[in-house]
Amino acid sequence: MSRSPSSPAFWRSPLRGPWFTSVLGVVLLGGITLLFVTGLLSYAAYNPGLSGVNDMTPDKGLLGLYLFSWPTDPHWLYRLTQGVHVTLGITLIPVLLAKLWSVVPKLFALPPARSLAHALERISLLLLVGGALFEFITGVLNVQLDYLFPGSFYSLHFYGAWVFFAAFLTHAVLKMPTALRNLRRMREEHPSEDGELVSPDPAEPTVSRRGALGFVGGGSLLLFATTAGRSFDGPLRETALLTPHGGPEPGSGPGAFQINKTARSRGISATETSEEAWRLVVEGHGRTVRLSRADLLHLPLHSAALPIACVEGWSTSDQMWQGVRLRDLARLVGYEQAPDVLVESLQRHGAFRRAALRDNQVRDPDSLLALFVNGAPLAPDHGYPARIIVPAAPGVLNTKWVARLTFGNL
Repeated sequence: MSRSPSSPAFWRSPLRGPWFTSVLGVVLLGGITLLFVTGLLSYAAYNPGLSGVNDMTPDKGLLGLYLFSWPTDPHWLYRLTQGVHVTLGITLIPVLLAKLWSVVPKLFALPPARSLAHALERISLLLLVGGALFEFITGVLNVQLDYLFPGSFYSLHFYGAWVFFAAFLTHAVLKMPTALRNLRRMREEHPSEDGELVSPDPAEPTVSRRGALGFVGGGSLLLFATTAGRSFDGPLRETALLTPHGGPEPGSGPGAFQINKTARSRGISATETSEEAWRLVVEGHGRTVRLSRADLLHLPLHSAALPIACVEGWSTSDQMWQGVRLRDLARLVGYEQAPDVLVESLQRHGAFRRAALRDNQVRDPDSLLALFVNGAPLAPDHGYPARIIVPAAPGVLNTKWVARLTFGNL
């Protein structure tokens, strides 16, 4: 006799039950909360309120209430927060899939709502499942640099995160008392359970619930081990088999550290970056100054050891940059106290051809228009003839192939 998915007897796995689901739920409660917080910090690091240039999420309204000026100290801050965000997100995938599998009978249960509380739970469950799949899928695609979805990743992921976390929080509040009661049975190998997740006609078990949890945990550990290395250097980077920018560092010599976009992919030609053709335009206070690379070399040069960290989660160790302080360039056009700055690149393709930096970033003594790295001139793929490098800033704000700096009036 055939059974429909709305029948409890249709789902015959003996692993499903409140205890198994509760264990997974508690893991996700802590993991997803940390994931949400680090995701919001990642968005704040883009300084989205700056003149609309960095803002990929218009009309965010109250969703932007937490935004603040992103600090420059410690200089490894974004490397830490985004590394945790991406690595944790990938590590939680097996736990999320196991959790969704464990509660799938609820999606088909009839009647749709037995009470107001049950209706809220069902709605939160639908939003939770849809939001979780959307956030994790778009996040993984971003890490893999595969933008198969329409629109901006930043706005889609930002709005999706709020919908997902609101559903997640609602579901957690509704189910936490039950989950805590179920966890008290953890010492039992086969706890006696009642509830709609337990099959009335279970199949023969092939693995215990603890064994299933071990399998899920092993999958998460494997993903962690093949992902986390992208945030480190040396042999550990070679262990990041599942993510881009995780293999051996490109080339050799002073510029042998990771890049995201090459000069060729951004439409940058050797002719326009030659010393004869390239000029940096600095504007502000109604003044305009044009500087060749040779002119910049006659200005006071300063050095700073800073990493590069990108939204995809990869980062480098500290590289030794040398160049002109951004605040010194602001003084060339009359600013004693450096204001915000709009940075424009020569690149023709891709996002962030223009990016804005806050005044606290411009004033930091380690914020540079870099001309050298590790004792050698910048390589074309690292932004020759000049690039921005700012402590704790996301990689996309460390603009390469800089053509123009406009101070103030943002």
